Amino acid sequence: MAPAKQKLLISGLIVLGVLIVAFFGVRAVRAFTHIRERGFGPGHPPPAPSETDVQLIRDWMTISYISKAYGVPDRMLFKELKLPDKGNSEKSLKVLNDEFFPAQAGYVLETVKQAISEHRPPAPPTAPAP
Repeated sequence: MAPAKQKLLISGLIVLGVLIVAFFGVRAVRAFTHIRERGFGPGHPPPAPSETDVQLIRDWMTISYISKAYGVPDRMLFKELKLPDKGNSEKSLKVLNDEFFPAQAGYVLETVKQAISEHRPPAPPTAPAP
């Protein structure tokens, strides 16, 4: 094979490889952004919060974690606690209690549990057993 033909073949294969990589790269980026923006795809909303038992809340948890796990707005929890949400959403309940209510042990934990119990919609009725 002539050197000119060999160079042309190698260049063509390199260009083809770059085009294939670019094509699948663009598809991967589109899929990633679609999942981030819309949840799990068309017609598939993100899963509903699964936790319902407020007795499982512990003082190491943060307001933002509890908000996502129990499906309640974090603003509502901060309003119940009468605390600013700026700079406090990633602090644990224990840290918030120690910082804002040092004389009342467990106040933040119990207030969060009570607020969630009062503000969550009731669970849908279960079907009777046959």
